[in-house]
Amino acid sequence: MADFPNPQQDPGMERRLLLVFALIFLIIIGFQPLFKKYLPQAPAALPPPAQTQAQPAPATASSAPAPVPVPVSPSGRQAAAEEETVIENDLYRITFSNRGAVAKSWVLKKYDDEKRQPLDVVNSTAAPQYGYPLSLWLYDEGLRNKVNTALYVSSTSGKLTAPGQITFEYADGELSIRKTFRFDDTYVVKVETAVAYKGSTVTALPMWPAGFGDELSSASYAASHIEYQFDGNTERLPFKKVSGGNTLPGPFNWAGVTDQYFAAVFIPEDSAGSSMVTLHYPIQVPKDLEKPDPKDQVQTSVLGAAVGKTGGSNALRLYVGPKSLQVLESISVPTITGHPQDLRSLVNFGFFGVIARPLFLWLKWNYSYVHNWGWAIVIQTFLITLALVPLRISSMRSALKMQKVQPQMKAIQERYKKYSMKDPRRQEMNAEIGALMKREGVNPVGGCFPMILQMPFLFAYYSMLNAALDLRHASFLWMHDLSAHDPLYLLPIVLVITMFVTQKMTPQAGMDPSQQKMMNIMMPAMMGVIFFNLAAGLNLYYAESNLIMIAQQFIMNRTKLGREMREAALKRAAKKK
Repeated sequence: MADFPNPQQDPGMERRLLLVFALIFLIIIGFQPLFKKYLPQAPAALPPPAQTQAQPAPATASSAPAPVPVPVSPSGRQAAAEEETVIENDLYRITFSNRGAVAKSWVLKKYDDEKRQPLDVVNSTAAPQYGYPLSLWLYDEGLRNKVNTALYVSSTSGKLTAPGQITFEYADGELSIRKTFRFDDTYVVKVETAVAYKGSTVTALPMWPAGFGDELSSASYAASHIEYQFDGNTERLPFKKVSGGNTLPGPFNWAGVTDQYFAAVFIPEDSAGSSMVTLHYPIQVPKDLEKPDPKDQVQTSVLGAAVGKTGGSNALRLYVGPKSLQVLESISVPTITGHPQDLRSLVNFGFFGVIARPLFLWLKWNYSYVHNWGWAIVIQTFLITLALVPLRISSMRSALKMQKVQPQMKAIQERYKKYSMKDPRRQEMNAEIGALMKREGVNPVGGCFPMILQMPFLFAYYSMLNAALDLRHASFLWMHDLSAHDPLYLLPIVLVITMFVTQKMTPQAGMDPSQQKMMNIMMPAMMGVIFFNLAAGLNLYYAESNLIMIAQQFIMNRTKLGREMREAALKRAAKKK
């Protein structure tokens, strides 16, 4: 399977961005060998949880609930022709077909697609190939195909308005099936299914088999995950770690499939007896979405999930809707222990979620006043950048102190340079340097520590904007979608230019002039590559931050501290010449 880079939505992008920043940071530190021994080491990444790939063991008499009998009509119960039933509330409009008793369309009324039409979360490309929502997973492929293509008898037809319910039944003498769906005024549908074959109840898990309707490009498919929660732990499996047909044993508080902005997760009534079958299929998508060509396509993967009890009937709730905190926090999951009993963990704020979540709530508060997500980001960025001014001043002071003791440190190093690195007398040199720093009040990582403190905020903001459903299709100035890349690429260009100006304006008292020139070019270039295709909302944050920092640096350069920094830098350059 080919790998497809996802500059905007790839769930691994946060990790790669962190590695790039870390690499830049280490390059800077590498020019000043004295700091190396004081740098903290990043913790090793934890390995992902192992998947259980075994088929579920047959339920024992002591652990399995008594099977619910499914009545079998001696004369059979089958429909003569295919027909559709539509049920809707203020949030969705679902179209059911009695062929397979599945959902052929599931329109979320409050969200739109790329053509600004109401979004149908049934994947129009993958569903006809691999199955429609609320079809059933059976381990016997032949029986599974029969169950999902049979013509059921529906309890009602035409158009319905929630609250309400629909029951589909099928029987042919050997096989008997019943599906009941109940609807209310939320995004949750209650699902009850039972299948009997030759008089015995068989495992038949309700499933959402083939991704979502907003998945169009290979990048958007790559953002899909299999997700589940047990106790307070939430696991997210990207498509590279999902094997089709594997069974993951529970218990699950909820389990299902998600993409960047939407989710279809099952909430079992009996979490203790729940299992999940993971589904993974290949799919061809156009390489160029603006000019799709059937002959110019790439292969990617579409994910699905089937959830329920093995060896009996099923009763679950199915949430199909947005990954919106306000909505998810209203969905009760009473089986969760030690954590909030709702679906909020579907929103992935990343490693720095403890910072990202408050930032998002603050951003929503800004939006409630300005009613535009772009201006909300502008206001928040301005206040965050102002709040970081003391850290910038502290960094400059530390760098200046380090520059002042550089001659004495160099003299100490000269005295000991004749000794090899393994010579015990090298420890005496380190002790002398440490005593010098203590006497002069110099912290060896003082210039780096403010930068380290800023990094969690930077990554938290990246995670927050990447997970914020509210920015999807939100317009600002010339940008029609703050969750997509800038269509004119103006913000990435502004980011590179402003970063270069900021680097030039900031005195680097402790850095060699030739090294500073290299960093002035390398840093903006690397950031431009990273941010070129990232979300416009994120580019707006960084570009504005740089503009504000230019104004701050202009003022700081005219203070006593700024003048001392420039003088120290000029003296160092003169000595080099």
